Amino acid sequence: MASITVRALLMLSIFQFLPKVGDELDEATREEMRLYTEDMTQLRLLQLRSLEQRSQEQRIYARGALLFAALQHWQFWAVAGVLVLTFGLCWRLRKRSHQPESSCEEESSGSSTEDEEEESKGEDSDDEGRLVKIFAKRIRGALLSTAFKRRVAEDLVSDLLGVFQARLANSFFPVLGPAIVVGSAFEGWNPRGRDAVYRLLVPLKPPRGHSFQLELGTAEEMPAKNCVRVQLECTCMKDQRVENMLCFIHQPEEALSRNQDSSFLSSLCTGFYLDAQKIARWFQTLVSSAWGEMTQWHHYSMKVLTSCRSCKMQLRNASGRFLFVEVMFGVQQGDSDIFLSSQATEAIFTPGTTWAESYAVAEAKFFRHMAKQAPQDTFHLKCLQLCAGILVGTSFSTYTLKTVVMHLLNTIPPANWRRKEFLLRLQDIMWYLRSSLEEKRLDHFFFGNENMPEDIILPPSFQAAEPLNLFQCLVQDPAAHATALRELEELQDRLTRLLFYGV
Repeated sequence: MASITVRALLMLSIFQFLPKVGDELDEATREEMRLYTEDMTQLRLLQLRSLEQRSQEQRIYARGALLFAALQHWQFWAVAGVLVLTFGLCWRLRKRSHQPESSCEEESSGSSTEDEEEESKGEDSDDEGRLVKIFAKRIRGALLSTAFKRRVAEDLVSDLLGVFQARLANSFFPVLGPAIVVGSAFEGWNPRGRDAVYRLLVPLKPPRGHSFQLELGTAEEMPAKNCVRVQLECTCMKDQRVENMLCFIHQPEEALSRNQDSSFLSSLCTGFYLDAQKIARWFQTLVSSAWGEMTQWHHYSMKVLTSCRSCKMQLRNASGRFLFVEVMFGVQQGDSDIFLSSQATEAIFTPGTTWAESYAVAEAKFFRHMAKQAPQDTFHLKCLQLCAGILVGTSFSTYTLKTVVMHLLNTIPPANWRRKEFLLRLQDIMWYLRSSLEEKRLDHFFFGNENMPEDIILPPSFQAAEPLNLFQCLVQDPAAHATALRELEELQDRLTRLLFYGV
């Protein structure tokens, strides 16, 4: 009698807890879907979910395998047998009770099945949207911090230049123009996150009694040997308005006796050529001496980092967070957006009198031009940021990816770079890079480009020049070409893992 009672209680407990287990699973599933859009790790669930929708049989088999692995002890087999018998009995009773209504259900089953299929297709099509939303949410939070850092970097350099200009007003040192923001951190696609370097280019203009003459190298020279020659000019007539200003050419001895010699040539030039390394050291000294006069002194501690051709500053606030700012120097080519920059070249050794031709100002203007043309939810910068972030350890440079994206932006309308086309544009970037590698040719964006926006000013020689091949080295080195093709496959694998797994 006692055994019968135990069996009855066991049967009741099984019926009692079966619905609860189903309810718990439903609640857990809904909770996972809610958290799915809040955390990057839930991309894994997205892939599993799509696989489950396409392979129902594999899911059933997997559950069976998991259940078999769990039920290893003999005590569970008794419960399993009772459960199977009970489930079969309930199924037969349910089938008989609903048999009269089967004809009505069959009439509506076709439409309901179609609706379910349409819903499942809609869910599949929304997978890309959910994927993009996850990245958009992570990027949106970073943009707020980035905007604040941009403002801090711009204000810092602007205030420094204000102090320097007051100090150097009556000197014969270079005239420092307003800083121009350049580089990926200000353009909005920097892949380094918190370690981003905020770069600004300070134009240099000659002081009184001096002029700059640019001596440009040829495109065949890698790197091109560009120099800035400093020449003395006659000031007998034009600078009479400056009190006691003597001419360096016609009154050199008297100027020397009055301590009006060209300190510019003696301290910042090598011979008659402007020296980028001496300019950098001079500017670093000015920054260190002027820091105590800055309002930022109360909020940040500043350290001038070692740099041969620029001024790198590390700022640290009270909470211990860092901000990196780099000031480069440039001499403008006429009235164009092309500069000779102090930025280091790829050469092992770059003399101080060699200046690199920089397109950074023109590139920044191009991205600002695209921002004005594009809708608010345009994702072209996010595409570039994502692709640039997977280049670590390869021979590809961020400038290569940047050139690819600029070419695509010049051919694909800005309206087609919106959130819903995010994955398609990523595919376009990788396709363009692959086709360029296979052809061993990637044209420089600013040479011989007939589709240049009108607000970007280029020297006349650029417009008439033949396109410059950035992959010319691959033509001359088959081994490097084979390596680049292998690395491209690795980049595609990295991009896939990043999209679906976040790693």
